[in-house]
Amino acid sequence: MARHHPQPRHITLGGREAVALTVREYEQLVASRRQIGGQSARVRVLAQQVKRDARLLRELEALVADPASPFACHAPGAAAGTPDAAGCPGHDGTADGMDPACLRCAIAALLRRHREEKP
Repeated sequence: MARHHPQPRHITLGGREAVALTVREYEQLVASRRQIGGQSARVRVLAQQVKRDARLLRELEALVADPASPFACHAPGAAAGTPDAAGCPGHDGTADGMDPACLRCAIAALLRRHREEKP
């Protein structure tokens, strides 16, 4: 369904071209501008949050992927930079029985999965 957009009336005032709006059209214009202003402020805040969260995820990924860590992954694919929680020798399939190295692999796999996920 096509929306009807009223066309403003063009007038000339003092030799300059202008647009004439009814009081109702002007009030609608002002209300729209206020809504857009509020939405753009929310978008700015959300963009800042996304940047902060992306930085946090990068830092977490770097932390769990650090091969020099005493909790480095011992999974077979860890040397290739693709640790897999199921491949960790200390992982028994439950969160209670997970040693720190396995937890590290699980976090790395989770971060990688979410990074590769398409919206």
